[in-house]
Amino acid sequence: MVREEIDRRYANVRAAMARDGLDAVIVSGNEYTGFEGAVTYMSGFVIVHRYAYVLLPLEGEPSIVFPTEARYVGEHGTTWIEDQVFVDKPGEWLADRIAGMRVGVYGLDYVMTVRDFRVLGDAAEVVHWDEQFDHARAVKSELELESVRDSVRINTEGFWIFLEQFAPGRSEREILAPCERYFVEQGCGRLTMDMVLTGPNGGALPEFKIAGDYRIAPTDMVLPSLEIAGAGGHWVEVSRAICPGEPNDETKQMMDAYDEYYEAARGALRAGATAHDVHRAVSKGFHDRGFKLGHVTGHSIGMTMIEWPKIGEGDETELAAGMVFSMHPHAISQDGQSCLYMQDTWLVTADGGEPMAGLDMKIFKGDER
Repeated sequence: MVREEIDRRYANVRAAMARDGLDAVIVSGNEYTGFEGAVTYMSGFVIVHRYAYVLLPLEGEPSIVFPTEARYVGEHGTTWIEDQVFVDKPGEWLADRIAGMRVGVYGLDYVMTVRDFRVLGDAAEVVHWDEQFDHARAVKSELELESVRDSVRINTEGFWIFLEQFAPGRSEREILAPCERYFVEQGCGRLTMDMVLTGPNGGALPEFKIAGDYRIAPTDMVLPSLEIAGAGGHWVEVSRAICPGEPNDETKQMMDAYDEYYEAARGALRAGATAHDVHRAVSKGFHDRGFKLGHVTGHSIGMTMIEWPKIGEGDETELAAGMVFSMHPHAISQDGQSCLYMQDTWLVTADGGEPMAGLDMKIFKGDER
């Protein structure tokens, strides 16, 4: 990692710390897929097992803190942080270092271990700082965008491999396995989260599931959810629906709404727009047709799989050029028996959204090559 990029990251985080009156920030990460990236972003270290923290003071040098049992479950030489600390109870060490301070913590919602959190509150004023930290890293540098583009390249090729393997009569895992092999060969390692949605009679059911031994029928619809991070550590999401037969009528209406979303996103994902305005623009076609949306229409994505800001109702965050978003409206019929869920990774520019994968927005038949 070049020093200029490290300094840029720390400067952005420290500017946000100063704005919020913080003396330090603790960034948490663990091996749960998609939750390791904040520590990597702040240190260069990739968590192989257990968990770790980065302590960044407003002034002075950072520290990276590991539980003692994690001494040999990661390549510690990959971090650029010189102060590497191994202790039985990281929370107690952190509490001693931050005593009397006002400290922001990234990871209170999902990541920080309970045993460490319990001792911090007695030592310092702990501030929930997940959203603020994500906003500080939301605009990607050119170096980061190189990593994003490489991840998109890998993930897009993964979809084409899935499509090449796809055939009625084959099981879900038989189709997905070559994708996973390719992802590992390309340097993704464990940073993959690949699932499928399937359903009969030209409409997929809305529940995500791990690929299993179910064999695809000629009238099924299959939605692979392909989410990976390449060797640079930036997550992306790229995928399309596949239906060898005829999509049902509701799915066809969802596809019409997807066409509208795709065009709306090109104009809406521009610098100066708000996340709320983007959500309203891209979700309109689905709501007009009476479909439910399973969750937010999109979210910032980076070295952590899901970051703030979200593309959703009421989020007034102003977008800036260089932000990257995963967009995936989860359209669901009123009876819950059909859905459409197709993913794209978008770059925000001054002129509008740039879909980075270049896949046609359509339901594939399965015989395309």
